[in-house]
Amino acid sequence: MTVIPESEMEFRFFRAGGPGGQNVNKVSTSVQLRFDALNSPSLTDAVRERLIKLAGSRATQHGEILITAVRYRTQERNRADAIERLQALAAEASIKPVYRVPTKPTRASKQRRLEGKSHRSSIKSGRSRPTTD
Repeated sequence: MTVIPESEMEFRFFRAGGPGGQNVNKVSTSVQLRFDALNSPSLTDAVRERLIKLAGSRATQHGEILITAVRYRTQERNRADAIERLQALAAEASIKPVYRVPTKPTRASKQRRLEGKSHRSSIKSGRSRPTTD
């Protein structure tokens, strides 16, 4: 599992919108976390590639990941939330995907499939009215 040190993260604080009374107009509680994944020494090349791909629209063209946290009313909790979300994304990216090895069906399985089809066909043809010749 990949752990990203806080020294590689950059934080920007700003005032959040929405409800909250006077507190919203006075205190910068929202947090924007910026992480330069492209130039990070703590990531391997494979993890870096998967992390940027997993980030999707949160990743910039320059390989930076932006996470905005506005869920809580305090700056500390939003900062911790942003860090937690980045770490979860990095943990998911550090898991190497298991690739399925394609196999061919065996001769016996092909035979069973064809027998099943012909059995079903005979059942359905038996439902029709008998023809008088």
